[in-house]
Amino acid sequence: MHASALHGAGLGFRRELLDALKVQVPDAIGFFEIAPENWIDFGGATARDLRAFTERYPFVCHGLSLSIGGPSPLDEMLLKRIKSFMHTHRIQLYTEHLSYCSDDGHLYDLLPIPFTEEAVHYVAARVKRVQDILETRIALENASFYVMAPIADMSEADFIRAVIAEADCLLHLDINNVYVNSVNHRYDPVEFIRAMPTERIAYMHMAGHYQEAADLLVDTHGADVIDPVWQLLDQTYAVHGVHPTLLERDFNIPPLAELAREVAQIAHIQAGHAHAKRTYRA
Repeated sequence: MHASALHGAGLGFRRELLDALKVQVPDAIGFFEIAPENWIDFGGATARDLRAFTERYPFVCHGLSLSIGGPSPLDEMLLKRIKSFMHTHRIQLYTEHLSYCSDDGHLYDLLPIPFTEEAVHYVAARVKRVQDILETRIALENASFYVMAPIADMSEADFIRAVIAEADCLLHLDINNVYVNSVNHRYDPVEFIRAMPTERIAYMHMAGHYQEAADLLVDTHGADVIDPVWQLLDQTYAVHGVHPTLLERDFNIPPLAELAREVAQIAHIQAGHAHAKRTYRA
């Protein structure tokens, strides 16, 4: 059986976890997220293993390399391959970072887009093209960044809202990225959360980060979620209601049982706001 709706708490699907997931998927996990670039070229046993899970659980594709705000042309061949991958695995939602990561080559980091009207129109047009190719609405994730773009005539929150409205796409709200940026760029994370459009939220991310200094956090996805980010998730549900929420862990990956405890913590916070439960459906 395949369910098309994301619901509850989720976990990033990684090959390091595959053997443990084959034995048993923890009860707290309601859906998975996958980076298509990391799986699209695999066939044989690996592809069969993935298909065994995509037939049983809802999945979402979270892209790594499209560079939606970058100056280089969109990689339409990659998008067509992603579309085929999504069709094969019956995945109905694709998300990408609202940033850029390439300029005549991959930059291996997510860089901020200038917060300007011109950039709004540029990014929105590219998002529309992506949606035309995939034949579905996508979601954009608010990205962490460490240096402000040199030009800005609006706030980060206003820029996100403007792009999403003009492109008519969805929002992939990353709670840890809000917290990281709020420390690094000195703003109120709850006010940022309040500024996001509830009706556009597809799902949310939770993750850990590294504290380089008191006023510098680095979004690593390589550590446990800290208490202030858990509190911000709780506050986000109070503002926007419960949305599907996924734990990201990309480095220093602990055993599945440890990750399952954090996924269960997401589910526990969701249960406290059960009266406002929301489910994303494509």
